[in-house]
Amino acid sequence: MKILKYFKPYIWAILALTALTYLQVRANLQLPDYMAKIINDGIIKQDMNAIYQNGGLMLLVTLGGAVCAIGIGYLASRISTGYGRDVRQKVFEKVESFSIAEFNNFSTASLITRSTNDIQQIQMVVLMMLRLVLMAPFMAVGALQLAFANAPALSWIIMVATGLLAVVIVILFTVGLPKFKILQQLVDKLNLVARENLTGLRVVRAFNNESVEEKKFDDANNDLMFGAQLVGDGTVEIGNMMAFMQYAMQVIMSFLMISMIFIMIPRAAVSAKRVSEVIETKVSIRDADKPKNPSKKASGQIEFRDVTFSYPGADMPVLSGINFTAKPGQTTAFIGSTGSGKTTLIGLIPRFYDVSAGQVLIDGIDVRDLKLHDLYAQIGYVPQKGVLFSGTVKSNIIYGNAKASDEQVAHAAKVAQATEFIDKLENGITGEISQGGSNVSGGQKQRLSIARALAVKPSVYIFDDSFSALDFKTDAALRKALENETKDKTVLIVGQRISTIMQADNIIVLDEGKIVGQGTHDELITANEVYQEIAYSQLSDEELSSIAKPRKETQ
Repeated sequence: MKILKYFKPYIWAILALTALTYLQVRANLQLPDYMAKIINDGIIKQDMNAIYQNGGLMLLVTLGGAVCAIGIGYLASRISTGYGRDVRQKVFEKVESFSIAEFNNFSTASLITRSTNDIQQIQMVVLMMLRLVLMAPFMAVGALQLAFANAPALSWIIMVATGLLAVVIVILFTVGLPKFKILQQLVDKLNLVARENLTGLRVVRAFNNESVEEKKFDDANNDLMFGAQLVGDGTVEIGNMMAFMQYAMQVIMSFLMISMIFIMIPRAAVSAKRVSEVIETKVSIRDADKPKNPSKKASGQIEFRDVTFSYPGADMPVLSGINFTAKPGQTTAFIGSTGSGKTTLIGLIPRFYDVSAGQVLIDGIDVRDLKLHDLYAQIGYVPQKGVLFSGTVKSNIIYGNAKASDEQVAHAAKVAQATEFIDKLENGITGEISQGGSNVSGGQKQRLSIARALAVKPSVYIFDDSFSALDFKTDAALRKALENETKDKTVLIVGQRISTIMQADNIIVLDEGKIVGQGTHDELITANEVYQEIAYSQLSDEELSSIAKPRKETQ
């Protein structure tokens, strides 16, 4: 497996550990021999010098073996934890590079399991292999030789025992491998149930479904326990006889170590395969082989040329025949019914997906020909769901621009209409934000997400239904502040509310993945049936005319 290559930095440590293991085995194998001499030469022949001499050597050898054991434990721990760290880092980096298409191949719960439990299984087996299994062959071979030398007539007993153990090991490996594969899938399922319950806790309580969720978790938990049950369920002198018994014990213990590790290897093998699947996944969204440099005078003009897009495996395209140009200094808005393709369309600009046909261009360059870093640097993206990270208000605002000054942070917060609630926090701009922004409201999350995009100072702003959680007063104040902030920028807005997008310079109406109308609010409200249906379902005639009047007066 390719993940074995991550052992490369630890080769010298593994060689040193092997040498220490060999020395420890030599020490362990010498102890029964010294014991035999003490009994045969010292006790039976009543030779005190033999007792003192061999006893002293036993103490020295034991001390040397203990030192080797400490070194082995230290090196094994460093190698296994370092290897686990490297593989975990590689998995994390790979997942970070995934496009939406790759994420759809793995569930979130499965990715979490692969990054934690699976790597932990591999790390544990590596530790056991280095501490025990590496020692077992040295011990078994050496002990067998000495056992035969001390009592050849009794050696058949060891051969029978080791043969039986070998059979048990083969059976365990054959039966265990598929069972452990099932076990890891059950861990995925348990993680999924737990994650859904924690994420949707408010919904669960609102519908009084605690007992239903408890039963789902109980079922997943019992399935996992059942999976574990499927996997888991051995004419000589007196001194020479004692030595033979010690060597026989060492031989049996060596094979027991091997059998124990072989119980763990199937699960680790499954985990290694699952981790490899993540690491070896080919990323579909990546830099071009010969990327183009963005223009130094980038204006942020966005153009869609006959764009068609289909999700992987889908029979019908989500978008087809999309043509429009979003110019700097103008606001282009998208509206349409649920499932019309609005979010998918704007997701093609930052390359969450790549088009199936046609081109998406920024300043005349196909986005696929730009380095991802250069593309993202030109875009300030605010998603539908405001996503915040654990930290502070400031750390979330400067997430896309770590060099932003305090003045820039304060300005971004002011434009986003976030200053009012930030000032009420105990520590203001350095106030704590919990994981996922659980200690702020939906509207506050959206405003902080907008402030984060403003702090980047991009040439293109994308607002994907980013005002849905705001009240009308805050929405109006925010849009007015944004007009000044983005007057020379390209602004794209996905909206569900007519009031949010009706002041846009160009409104694009989508229906079933096609553009069925383009123009201003005044043009569409008189000539486009789909737009009319949306408008009249939300606003009365009086509201429409009163909102439209200020626009006409300014023209």
